[in-house]
Amino acid sequence: MIKNNAILQKFEEEMIKKEKVNILKNFRLVEDMYKEAVFLGVFPPRGSLSGIEVDIKIAKAVNSVSKAS
Repeated sequence: MIKNNAILQKFEEEMIKKEKVNILKNFRLVEDMYKEAVFLGVFPPRGSLSGIEVDIKIAKAVNSVSKAS
């Protein structure tokens, strides 16, 4: 049981600051989650253009990231 939430929050914030972003690992994770969703039959959506707005926003965000980062 957590008795001092402030100490835990500070600890978590410090860990997040120290952790470096691993783009390849993150892409593999997303790809694996996608494959699992397809396997479970919850993806892709039924309508072929269903959610296209979200796809466009994601593509814009991914393409705007610098290749050096």
